Amino acid sequence: MDRKKLLLLLGALIVAIGTAFAARSMLMGTGTPQAIAAAKVPLGDKVLVANRALPVGTIITADALGFQPWPKDLVQDAYFVEGTADMAKLLGTVVRHPITAGEPVTQGSLVSPGDRGFLAAALGPGLRAVTIAVSARTGVAGFVFPGDHIDLVLTQAIKAEGSQLKTSETILQNLRVLATDQTTDQETIEGKTRVRAFSTVTVEVTPKIAEKIAVAQTIGTISLSLRALADNSSELEQAIASGAIKVPAGASKAEEEKILKQAMSKPIESSVSFTTGGDVSRFQRKKMSGPVDGPSAAARIAAALPAALPRALGPYIQMGPVVRVTRGKETETVHVGSK
Repeated sequence: MDRKKLLLLLGALIVAIGTAFAARSMLMGTGTPQAIAAAKVPLGDKVLVANRALPVGTIITADALGFQPWPKDLVQDAYFVEGTADMAKLLGTVVRHPITAGEPVTQGSLVSPGDRGFLAAALGPGLRAVTIAVSARTGVAGFVFPGDHIDLVLTQAIKAEGSQLKTSETILQNLRVLATDQTTDQETIEGKTRVRAFSTVTVEVTPKIAEKIAVAQTIGTISLSLRALADNSSELEQAIASGAIKVPAGASKAEEEKILKQAMSKPIESSVSFTTGGDVSRFQRKKMSGPVDGPSAAARIAAALPAALPRALGPYIQMGPVVRVTRGKETETVHVGSK
């Protein structure tokens, strides 16, 4: 190795060693950084917060809300503060505005029974409220309370050939009771629910069911049939087993509970059973044996046709047997029993 290259190598080595010592001295001279603790936020009173997401229309239950410590500077007058808020009075109220999980519940976000807008907030999406007139006899003697589920039984008398056919049929099932008379809650005296008579009951229905109830009230008498709490569970199990209700694969527990809850509270429109007078007494009719009193089928058809057609088609739309009578070259159609 020549002398010139050796000197360059020694110079580079000296520079590297000097740089290393300089960096070491700088690191040793600088103090170790100390972690600065964040200032502790002072907590104030415990406020009422949502334990889970509460959409509009949710009826408040004991497990829906809970008290939680809240920063002192963020406690507002609209919050429910532990010690001053009566949790028992909040049960049965309805959520007016959506509340996310962990969010404080404000006094304006809940609607109490009797407040304006309570009934509208309690209705499910797309459902309606309909009122039915009842009596002590047709209203289960007052043993129906808001929150119960009922069936509707229609009783009517059908006139035919001078007699009547007595019938009753279950026309609607699983309707949720929203109110009795103008009360949306249960009255409790000394820890016991008070049973009282009422003249009207308001139920939650679909728009189509609302139309059916309006017509049914003009046909005959509507009676309430109180459903057992176990009925919905057993019918739900049957619907799941038959495939009528399907829970999507991969659905979370909350989504599954929501689907099942909606299915359990869904009104059922189909008529499930009927009974006639002959099923109760041997002296009553079991079925219709003749045409129902009122306009005949021919008359109803003729009324629906234009004015000129009933006269032209009269011989062909009349009911009953006919006889063709031929006199000479003319043939006439005569209805038996006609004058």
